[in-house]
Amino acid sequence: MLLNCGQTLPLLSHTDVPARVTESFILSGYRFPNYSLRDCIRSAFRPTNETGNFWTHFLPVFVFAYYFVEAFRWDGVPDADAPFFYPLWTYFIGVFCLLMASSMAHLLNSMSLVVREVCFFVDYGTISAYTVGSSLAYYYYIHPQAGIVEKGNLNGSRLGLSHEHEGALTFYRFFETFYIPCACVIAIICVLSCCNTRQRWREHRYIIRTLVFLLPFLISSTPVFYRLLTRSPYSRTSSSFAASAPMPGFFLRHSLWLLVSAMFNISKLPERLAPGRFDIWGHSHQWFHCCTFLSILDELRMIQAEVRAILLNPDFLLPPSRSSRLPGPTVASTYGVMLLLQTTIVSIITWFSWHANQIYGPQRDQIEKEHPGKHLKKR
Repeated sequence: MLLNCGQTLPLLSHTDVPARVTESFILSGYRFPNYSLRDCIRSAFRPTNETGNFWTHFLPVFVFAYYFVEAFRWDGVPDADAPFFYPLWTYFIGVFCLLMASSMAHLLNSMSLVVREVCFFVDYGTISAYTVGSSLAYYYYIHPQAGIVEKGNLNGSRLGLSHEHEGALTFYRFFETFYIPCACVIAIICVLSCCNTRQRWREHRYIIRTLVFLLPFLISSTPVFYRLLTRSPYSRTSSSFAASAPMPGFFLRHSLWLLVSAMFNISKLPERLAPGRFDIWGHSHQWFHCCTFLSILDELRMIQAEVRAILLNPDFLLPPSRSSRLPGPTVASTYGVMLLLQTTIVSIITWFSWHANQIYGPQRDQIEKEHPGKHLKKR
């Protein structure tokens, strides 16, 4: 065995743990909230009701990394540290933090009630950071002005641009000004709302969390919606057009997986139909994790398709040449945005964590007195 589990902490029913720890329709497989770090790690190799939640987001870290590096193996691509790939790396950071924070939250939340709250605050924060990482990739690779090239000027007017492209330029100005700031503001609102559901609105917490994260999807996907509703910026005979062609299919699958994951998170199926039968394996949160990861994989494929399309057309390469109107990524506009957002999110998490400690910190000794033996190791 990977770990010596000769002595293990007992698993408990929903009546033997604090109400704060229980989940709807999950009746057994609970860990008492006073595990040590070693106990938590060992529990990853035991059938608890959090084991599947951990592995369904921990293993995908390595699957995602495997598919992510494909873009750097294409012929003729810039170096991995080139400015062109800055948005792709910020997207990777967002996904990596989301998957790691989620898996660690499910693994470590039994250390105490306070740690449980902090774990899921961090989880919500990384989901919001992921949405902004996606937005940065969309902004630079699925841009509403992609393919519109400055042909020259005559009396201050643009040549070579159709009326459709002129409309694109109008949308572009609005998009360039407000898209990333809106994505960041919405991400912060999502963190505040989801953290609040752990201290109020408890009855409708799953619906609120799901609907709250639907909003950043709609905002972040603005450039994709625009691309789907307008003509492709690439010539039908170009290799860029062929590379970009799968993008709508990947986005449809990405959206479908997100919809299915939302249904699992809200409905609490299948455990709602048979409480106790799916306590360890097959409950809704595990399916929720699987579907969200599948949506991320299709999103990665969609972004990679657009990256390849741009790379195949030198006029669209970033940073721009004089003839291109596409903005180029910089350290400040990619990593800087993520750093500023993460700093804000950490501040929010710190505040909610302090508040959780005020509520649950004094209860630690009281819980152990009320449940003697529940936390003791089996002999």
